[in-house]
Amino acid sequence: MTYDHGAGGARPSLTPPEFASALAQPRVASPATIVPAAVSQAPVPVPATVSPRSGRSAPIWIVGILVLVLVAIVGYFLNAIGPGASLVGMLLALIPLAGVVFAVRLVDRWEPEPRGLLILAVAWGAIAAVGIALGVDLLITMAFGNDGSTLREALTVVVQAPVVEEVAKGIGVFLIFVTARRAFDGPVDGIVYGALIGAGFAFTENIQYFAISFIEGGAAETSTTFFMRGILSPFAHVMFTSVTGFALGLAARKGLSASHAVGPWLLGLAGAIALHALWNGSAMFGDFFGLYMTLQIPLFVGFILGVIALRREESRLTRRRLGEYAAAGWFTPQEVDMLATPAGRRAALGWAKSLRGDRTPLMRGFIGDATALAATRQRAITGRDPDAASDERDLLARTAAARAALFAP
Repeated sequence: MTYDHGAGGARPSLTPPEFASALAQPRVASPATIVPAAVSQAPVPVPATVSPRSGRSAPIWIVGILVLVLVAIVGYFLNAIGPGASLVGMLLALIPLAGVVFAVRLVDRWEPEPRGLLILAVAWGAIAAVGIALGVDLLITMAFGNDGSTLREALTVVVQAPVVEEVAKGIGVFLIFVTARRAFDGPVDGIVYGALIGAGFAFTENIQYFAISFIEGGAAETSTTFFMRGILSPFAHVMFTSVTGFALGLAARKGLSASHAVGPWLLGLAGAIALHALWNGSAMFGDFFGLYMTLQIPLFVGFILGVIALRREESRLTRRRLGEYAAAGWFTPQEVDMLATPAGRRAALGWAKSLRGDRTPLMRGFIGDATALAATRQRAITGRDPDAASDERDLLARTAAARAALFAP
């Protein structure tokens, strides 16, 4: 070690001459010999196609836009309503949001969508769609003014709000359809994405309604507003935007390209706008509770029955596609029966739990991969996924490995 000599006496140099820099590592011994491998290892199977996440996740620029809009919306709420009331509104709005998300996840259990896309759907509704709606409403007010008349209020509630809000939410569904085509397989997927976008929009809208009620009428008025929006109609926006998602789901099932899917998207938007206008009109012009019982509840029941029917169609499609693999020897007919029915899956999970070490996670993976395999084959049949063959090989290998692990002693 060398030393610098100065007024303060000898001190160690930070860069001794034998090292290239202060961060250089000294060589204190000769390296140990590496024993040669007895057998040459097989190359790591790196797929030559795109990443498995390609087509199953949204591009980063959408996330960047959401962050910017979120900052603007937070600033708007803090300035217009205040932090205290906004916090009260947010806590109350989380209650119906949690219920809706739980219900949508039940619908999504058959073939779960990527978690990142589910989060994106909620975020688009809660942030981007709200930002678009607020911006358009501001521009319309600046252009045409607001005289506070009954006619102006009626146009705002029954025409402007349904059109602007459903288009804003529908853009999010279409973006997921375009950017994540490999995770958008059919009507059920479209309903899931549309429902979550609607749930996100209702969440932010509820924050404003609950906060204003708290400011103007305290706990009493807030309770009334919460009952009307959080108890009686938590699925309103969910149902509206699900119509748009359903239409795009049909387009996905047919293998339509983005340009050819614009027509079905517009048709779905028209249905969503009509339902939204009907809901708002019944609240403004008619006997809300009377129409709620005679019209809105039957519509909601019909919506639930439609989702159940679509789930059954998903089950039949899974059976058909896996049956083709069974004919080639990849599955047994008994396994296809088990994988294609909710009762069979429950029985399989119960059997896996009884095995040594509780192999339920293995069975869940086997069920999930087999269902994804059926969806992959459907995408291949429609010709809309050029990477379906790569996914098929991977999923077949994983189901074979899971079966071997399940039956291992």
